[in-house]
Amino acid sequence: MSVPSLALLRWQFDLTWSLFEYHLERLAPEDFLWEPATHCWSVRRGADGSWTPDWADTEPDPIPVPTIGWLTWHMGWWWTVAIDHLRGRPPRERVDVAWPGAGEPTVVWLRGMRTEWWGVLDSLTEADLDSVATFPWRNDTDHTVTHTIGWVNAELMKNVAEIGQLRLMRAAQPISDHQMPRRL
Repeated sequence: MSVPSLALLRWQFDLTWSLFEYHLERLAPEDFLWEPATHCWSVRRGADGSWTPDWADTEPDPIPVPTIGWLTWHMGWWWTVAIDHLRGRPPRERVDVAWPGAGEPTVVWLRGMRTEWWGVLDSLTEADLDSVATFPWRNDTDHTVTHTIGWVNAELMKNVAEIGQLRLMRAAQPISDHQMPRRL
């Protein structure tokens, strides 16, 4: 049985998203800004109340450990830009992608992007998949819309795994001595 490329890409996305829902449903607001290491990237509230992600134009060495907040902002950034490209809109700049805040606002934001992404996928035909796509590859005409969708799926898988691991690490933190139950 042959599966059309678009159906396979959509299946792969939906599978990855279903794995993400497991963690999204369990994230508490305090999970988003938990810093798992001293060398860490997060999102920080500015004086005006908006959130600004840590960023460097050149990748630092060593690479900072991201927070769930930073990872969800990062997802919002690459995903909105991918959607902009495939919809034929001017892509947003990194600084124009605002993180909505810890907890439910970000969960709703990400689910909204999922819905918008479904709309992008639903608007494509099998023939569209062979069209040249330069995102995320700048000025490279060797990549197609299929490559972009595959890249989005790979980025989503990677970020979902990172968020899940951070959530599990935070949940597994040892209880301090004063919180330990008494043993009889």
